Amino acid sequence: MARSQVKSQRKPSGGRYHTSRSKKKYELSGYPANAKIDTENKSRVKRTIGGNIKRILLSTNSINVTDAKGKTQKTELVNVVENPANPNLVRRNILTKGAVVETKLGRAKVTSRPGQDGMANAVLV
Repeated sequence: MARSQVKSQRKPSGGRYHTSRSKKKYELSGYPANAKIDTENKSRVKRTIGGNIKRILLSTNSINVTDAKGKTQKTELVNVVENPANPNLVRRNILTKGAVVETKLGRAKVTSRPGQDGMANAVLV
């Protein structure tokens, strides 16, 4: 069965909504990108509604880090230290928004969504 992102099938009372139509192609959700830390940069292009495109980051070894003064520089990723969303993602070195990563400049918190933006940005912690 396809994964859909439409309204819930249940009412707040627990009763069931009976839909008058089936799922539409544009309502289907995509698979998670799971951007990993790797030796090379890999990305993919995904077509979205209206013919627009999304860059999906699959793997990277660099990240744009901004310090407290506002200076941004590109640096190398070492590994994922913690992830409040899911601790299992730390073991697999998967980048998500909010993940704390170890870089050559120090620890940084990821502020972009690598699976949606196609790049990794972070702020020093």
